[in-house]
Amino acid sequence: MIRKSLLLLTCVSVSTVLTAQGSFIRDSLDTYINREMKRWNLPGLAIAIVKDGKVLLAKGYGYADAKTKKPVTEETVFQIASNSKAFTGTSLALLEHYKKIGLNDKVKSYLPYFNMQEAWKTREISIADVLSHRIGYETFQTDLVNWATTRTRRQLIENMVNVTPKFGLRETYGYCNMGFLVAGEIIPAVTDTSWDDYIRYHYLLPLGMKQTVTTYEDFMNASRTPAASKAYTLINGQVGEIVPANVNSLAPAAGISSSVSDLSKWVLMQLGNGMYNGKQVVPEEVIARTRESFFIENPGSRKGNNFNTYGLGWFLKDAYGKKVVTHDGGANGFLSKTVLIPEENAGFVILTNSDAQYLYEALGKQLTDDLLGRPYNNYSRQYYAFFEKNQAEEQQEIRELRALAAKYKPAKDVYTRLSGVYVNKVYGTITVVGKEKSAELSFEFHPQYTGTIRLINEAEALIEYNDPTLGVHRIQVKDNVIEIKVSDFIDMDPYLFTKK
Repeated sequence: MIRKSLLLLTCVSVSTVLTAQGSFIRDSLDTYINREMKRWNLPGLAIAIVKDGKVLLAKGYGYADAKTKKPVTEETVFQIASNSKAFTGTSLALLEHYKKIGLNDKVKSYLPYFNMQEAWKTREISIADVLSHRIGYETFQTDLVNWATTRTRRQLIENMVNVTPKFGLRETYGYCNMGFLVAGEIIPAVTDTSWDDYIRYHYLLPLGMKQTVTTYEDFMNASRTPAASKAYTLINGQVGEIVPANVNSLAPAAGISSSVSDLSKWVLMQLGNGMYNGKQVVPEEVIARTRESFFIENPGSRKGNNFNTYGLGWFLKDAYGKKVVTHDGGANGFLSKTVLIPEENAGFVILTNSDAQYLYEALGKQLTDDLLGRPYNNYSRQYYAFFEKNQAEEQQEIRELRALAAKYKPAKDVYTRLSGVYVNKVYGTITVVGKEKSAELSFEFHPQYTGTIRLINEAEALIEYNDPTLGVHRIQVKDNVIEIKVSDFIDMDPYLFTKK
């Protein structure tokens, strides 16, 4: 999950050499981070940099809790969201190594309840397909349904039969959280344990990742995770605290919470080809398997970047002649980045507690350039100019929509007539209750969400949600049909709900 504007900045040039180890990392990193955090109004950030089997830096900046001024340290725990995918991809490669599965095996042979809308796709989809974003879903397709839902993992997979993929099987790349959920549920199908316990016993315990948890309850439990960070986003144009998302049902795609102290160990193991502290935690061939290119993301179009592919939970690309293994993560109030440069035995992790910034991205490029001995380029300043323009335009659109809603005078009983239960075959139901000057809606599988509908003309309305991450949108409301839209970084599709 990443913000709409971030979708335009996801082609990252990354590469590294610590030979010229940068004057930036050596002399300017603290100054840069402190200055740019103020620019972005970012409450907190943590970073770890590793090289040649050692942690060069593990440090926190700013606040884990802006209200109490609790500082971020190297042990502060953030939701890492899609950086969880590498743990799941590595697990499936490990199961293949132990002959429990084959990546070319069909998903259906392990999960009888897995069904796509077309029977032939059900028969053909392999484990490698679901792990490499090539099952035909458009990027983020159905994530409104799947993200932070009360449905179980099995129920989400069973619901895939109701989804019409935008593309054909293996036709094009489409970032798909559901694919990793499917992959994660193969683990309990072929072992005697859950995805959560498999992650714990194969990585967290052997690596000594004591602060890392796989469930929302553990992340929110102050006694289990006392160093957990608060989450922040834009609320009416200002950075404010929000409740983190419960993504237990989608955990194999996005459920892990961790610190840079712990993740530095994960990075060291990855760069050590599975070795950590003299112990082979993961077989070397498993690490290599996760870094094979299973699908083309895009051909590469930036200077120094010629290919962008996807492995097993990792984006794979070249940068100025070096292979880079990387992934970003985004959840409500959190953005993160992991970068590995295996040829240079170097990498880093960046964790942040606001999703209203590109600093995590800009800092990642800055570190990469410095480790490669390339000249300094203040990407943060460039990104902020884009961000500022984008936010000004979004806030202006919202002001105009609210003005239209305030100006429009609907018929006296129009909101009462909207009352009822509405159905969408992929999502389920929403319930609408008409008030005097608006209508309130609630979601069957997202009890934490509510929305307020105010008409702007006879057929269109403004919808605002109690959760600011869902956004403010113009929707269609006519002929007993209500259109539901949320922010593009959650789900780019509108959903049509028909009144029962």
